[in-house]
Amino acid sequence: MDENNSRRSNLVDTTDCLEAVGVFRGWKNALFMIVIFCLLLLQASFWLVNLGYIKADGCKSGSSAVVVSDKKQVNEAAGQAAEEKGKIDPVSNGAKEVVAGTEVSAEAPPRTFGEEKRVCRWLSVIRFEWLAQFIRFLNFVLIAAAILYCLTMLFILKVSLLGRLGGINHISRAFFLSLVMVVLLLPWQRFFGGIFIGAIYTPQELLSSRAAVEAKDIFVTGLYYLRFTGYWVVVMLFLILSLLRSSRWAKAILRRLEVI
Repeated sequence: MDENNSRRSNLVDTTDCLEAVGVFRGWKNALFMIVIFCLLLLQASFWLVNLGYIKADGCKSGSSAVVVSDKKQVNEAAGQAAEEKGKIDPVSNGAKEVVAGTEVSAEAPPRTFGEEKRVCRWLSVIRFEWLAQFIRFLNFVLIAAAILYCLTMLFILKVSLLGRLGGINHISRAFFLSLVMVVLLLPWQRFFGGIFIGAIYTPQELLSSRAAVEAKDIFVTGLYYLRFTGYWVVVMLFLILSLLRSSRWAKAILRRLEVI
């Protein structure tokens, strides 16, 4: 009788633990989708600013704006050189106008498809202030979802230990991978500036880093892309590895319970 009672109690405990694990697994998958979606949007925001589609000064971006600015710089440089040599006369002025006219006429609109043109027009309407607010909102959602994801892994680990469900090796690795992901994600530069930085960035940091890259220093440019792209890849890698480990843990539980 005692053995039967003990077996029933163990079966009831295991069933309760499995029900709890089912709840935590649902939340884990939902939080994983939120985190990865926010990371993708954060990286997309970086590339919009990096490629010049959205600028802080409110100017519309595109190849035409770049060509016009380059043309102005060339004309100013030519005018300064002519003034220094004292060779400014009606003939040279006429030639300059002809050259400028040829330059303007030589400028052809970029050969893009109709869809790309519509996308560029739509992106040029977006102001940087709106993007900055969107980045701040993404940072809040991303930090909250990542911390909840790590805590969910911890609760799954505790339930697995309490119910002796098995797969402790996989769920333990998944928890520590998620913990490292959270540590790398948090914006530590806001608290420990110059010591350690996180994958999350603020709009001000993005603008200051983009301005530093304008000097076209190879070392600074490499650090710039490592900061905003390479760091992001590392965080995504830890997040995906954590999910894969948790999937192995689920399969180990099913094997132990002889479900498959």
